[in-house]
Amino acid sequence: MCEKCYKVGSLQPSSLHHLASEVHVDSTVSEQSPHRHHWIGLGLAIAGAILFSTKAIVAKLIYRYPVDAVTLIAFRMMFSLPIFAAIAWWQSRKNLALSSSDRWRILFLGLVGYYLSSFLDFLGLQYISAGLERLILFLTPSFVLFIHAVWFKRPIRKAQWISLLVAYLGIVLVFMHDLSFNGKQVVLGAGLVLGSAIAYATYLIQSGEMVARLGSLRLVSYAMCISSVACIGQFLILRPIETFQQPLPVLGLSVINAIFCTVFPVFLTMFAVKRVGAAVASQAGMIGPVSTLALGTIFLQEQVSSWQMMGAGLVIAGMYLLGRK
Repeated sequence: MCEKCYKVGSLQPSSLHHLASEVHVDSTVSEQSPHRHHWIGLGLAIAGAILFSTKAIVAKLIYRYPVDAVTLIAFRMMFSLPIFAAIAWWQSRKNLALSSSDRWRILFLGLVGYYLSSFLDFLGLQYISAGLERLILFLTPSFVLFIHAVWFKRPIRKAQWISLLVAYLGIVLVFMHDLSFNGKQVVLGAGLVLGSAIAYATYLIQSGEMVARLGSLRLVSYAMCISSVACIGQFLILRPIETFQQPLPVLGLSVINAIFCTVFPVFLTMFAVKRVGAAVASQAGMIGPVSTLALGTIFLQEQVSSWQMMGAGLVIAGMYLLGRK
């Protein structure tokens, strides 16, 4: 008989009762721990989605001053660059050097996935409401599906077509509502944000294998550094140096845009995916369009009609069905 079996066999009834109580407590703790772990991850995902959605609200507030998209995105990346650069340096110290092919791919991802996507997004926000912008960006998974179907010849199933039809019907409702108020500007803004979503969908497809191999923290920090340099370089080429002199509210909002709407959401979402997985984290992100509509009403006095609410509901439902399938 082993030593542990002998000790259990020699215990008195009172000792056995005490041991059973300890085992029950341990099992309860072990059952509660994953539950708590899940809720923390879900909370991180929701917080990341809300903060990331706030980007549109902050941008619209900055546009109340004489600031264009080139200046806005340059200040955003200028204030976030030191943080991403520090993380990139730390990752380079603890990992092997990148191969030449990986460097070129990260350069492409940084320019397309973050620079081009962000620039088109902020450019479009000059012409459309924050709510419509968020709903168009929320269609990114559908663009990933379309690119896979065209480029990789993967068929789209009937259930996926139904979910896409529901989501795009919602976009049409919101688009037609905004079109009745702002006309051609809505068409231009929606087109620019649509380009932003397609660019980011391309980034997601191209980065899939590299995330698994290099790690999300390393890949994101490298790509964001490249994007930051591109945005700041564009500003220095296209705008006079005097443009750096901005009112204090613009600088304050730019810091909020950089830290709370860029850096924090990236890491909150990353930590959430690690705890609850990408599927749950993406479903928690569905609160993004709703929070944008609510924040737009509070801070921008954007009126939310029943048509917009109905459209937002259809978009969220469609993307939820697509995610489940």
